[in-house]
Amino acid sequence: MLTDNFVQQIQSMQGRLDLLLHDVDCPQLQPDLLPTALKELGVASEEIQVTLEELHRQNAELLAMRRALEEERRRYKDLFELAPDSYAIVDLSGTIREVNQATAKLLNVSQRFLSGKPLTTFLSAEDREIFWYKFNELQGMEESQEWTMHLCPRDRQPVKVAVVASLSNCEKTGQPKTILLSLREIGDPNRHLYLSDKLEPHNQNIDLSIDELDLSQKQIYLKGETIRLRPETVWLVCRGIVKLVIACETGEEVLLGLAGVGSPFSALDIEAFGLCEATALTEVELTCFSWSELAADPDLSQKLLPKVNQRLQQTTALLAISGKRHAKSRLHHLLLLLAKQIGQPTERGIRLGIRLTHSDLAAACSTTRVTITRMLGKLQAEGKIEIDSKNHFIVCHEQRPQISA
Repeated sequence: MLTDNFVQQIQSMQGRLDLLLHDVDCPQLQPDLLPTALKELGVASEEIQVTLEELHRQNAELLAMRRALEEERRRYKDLFELAPDSYAIVDLSGTIREVNQATAKLLNVSQRFLSGKPLTTFLSAEDREIFWYKFNELQGMEESQEWTMHLCPRDRQPVKVAVVASLSNCEKTGQPKTILLSLREIGDPNRHLYLSDKLEPHNQNIDLSIDELDLSQKQIYLKGETIRLRPETVWLVCRGIVKLVIACETGEEVLLGLAGVGSPFSALDIEAFGLCEATALTEVELTCFSWSELAADPDLSQKLLPKVNQRLQQTTALLAISGKRHAKSRLHHLLLLLAKQIGQPTERGIRLGIRLTHSDLAAACSTTRVTITRMLGKLQAEGKIEIDSKNHFIVCHEQRPQISA
């Protein structure tokens, strides 16, 4: 609407200017025509300024949206690369367009050499017939197709895989249609290990072992030191506990989680919330990986995924706690959560292995230090918690209900 009115004013002004130019030498020039034209010129100038400001604002929004989309695309690309299962994207002629690291490992061919090659190159003669039959059938329906076939990796014995294929319709974006393939090796021990680890993250036989990793570049941070977060780096805690917070506009900090031994964390975890910061609650020993290193090592990525899931569960639990109405309830459930995740069993209850200040508890419970001090006194009086000689909190056994992380 703003643009339409602006165009009409420009056209009206242009008509009066043409009339002025045509009658410039005419002695009978209408005396009110020039002031009217000048006034319209002034109005048009103001409208141009307003329109330019609006265009600048819209361009800034489009630029921000483009950057957000590029960042989102990069993250989905990372997820595609780090997935433990094998995924491939092929066009309607069966030519490979893109594969992830797991697929390259399955086919025993470097990832960069697979793009542009026919997928049927890695199929036996009889499996090619099944493949093309399913392929052609898929193009005439919206549902995904599932079947099994044998892949023939380079210089290896054929392997049986379960295939899930779906058609990607890209007509709205003007891109050609592609087929998305999920290839899972049947009887793959690594796949079984991954599922077991996901379902039973506390199983010591399959849990992430720090000793199994190549940690030649460990870094030590003393208690209270700030750990620099970089978007291209993933930190892994080898010893100690790291506090993850965000800084609000008011200068206050909000606790987002605690990363213990074997827990990964990075700037990508919390950068969307604002200025993020990681602090060593104890003396910590860390090692770091780049995203490219994780993409090139599916085994390491597979070991880290359950730990990432635990971190997400912890953040979800903290969000649930922050939604409780009463400060006393928030504080009590926070201590229960910490006891479950970083607690040490004692005769009197579960002892928190770290010392948390009243400021830390206030930040996690969205309240003040004065309120935390008062609520701690009430919880002690009710026998729900104790404080030992080293100022460590102990959550008493008989008062400890079960909560979900």
